[in-house]
Amino acid sequence: MFSPYYAWARRRHGDGGAAAEAHCAVNLSLYRRPAGATQFERLWAMTERGGRQVTRSARHLQIGPSRLAWATDGSLQIDIDEWTAPWPRRLRGRIHVQPGALPGQAFALDAAGRHLWQPVSPRGRVDLHFDTPALRWQGGAYLDANHGSRPLARDFDSWQWARSALPGGLSRVHYEVQTTDGASRALSLDVDAAGRLAQRPLPLLHPLPATAWGLARHCRAERPPALLATLESGPFYSRSLLRDPTDGTMSVHESLSLRRFDRPWVQALLPFRMPRWTGGR
Repeated sequence: MFSPYYAWARRRHGDGGAAAEAHCAVNLSLYRRPAGATQFERLWAMTERGGRQVTRSARHLQIGPSRLAWATDGSLQIDIDEWTAPWPRRLRGRIHVQPGALPGQAFALDAAGRHLWQPVSPRGRVDLHFDTPALRWQGGAYLDANHGSRPLARDFDSWQWARSALPGGLSRVHYEVQTTDGASRALSLDVDAAGRLAQRPLPLLHPLPATAWGLARHCRAERPPALLATLESGPFYSRSLLRDPTDGTMSVHESLSLRRFDRPWVQALLPFRMPRWTGGR
């Protein structure tokens, strides 16, 4: 959905004339903070593939050399074979996700219901086994999905999102969007270990420091959280790690400016981080 090539195709042929299947990518971000270090090491890959490199069925999705498939035991197996950008480095390995409870409910992000968000499995387990680089990791997993019938920049100016894993198997998600017509929609949601959903009152708004690109961001919490790290920082998107000052709970937080994304200078920068490859592997 953040493909500059897809945006250029829509400008040339209109939304209906640009095939989404011809602009697919597997996006992988890996973060590691070595013992004693204050900064995170980052590996990031997002190579776009053409339509001939994409195959799919109800149980699998192949994009270039990488593949996602649902196993018979209900787990999700992700086989990664990608290169980082802009500095090429091989990423090859397997991610095994065992979902927990499946709430099975989607939420509209806009008044017209063109854009939906679904917490597929807010709490699960993940097992990562990479050969290149040599990585082994097990821990908590979170799985959700966004889908819609129009490009995001047509209907949204920005959004803020955050997810926390709380004690007792509880997951908490805040989702707040600003639409292009000036309206604001917000959702604060708790999901328990059995997959039961409960909407809760919207917490207070707290500003966060702007990113190095000048991207504005804020969060929703009972008390102002500590900004532990900015894991990704770009001209239109940031991913951050926050800590609650009351109980030490950590949250993953995302800020997105689609108004920024749609600007020509941003579109010109994106191919350096998101190359397009329509040949073989």
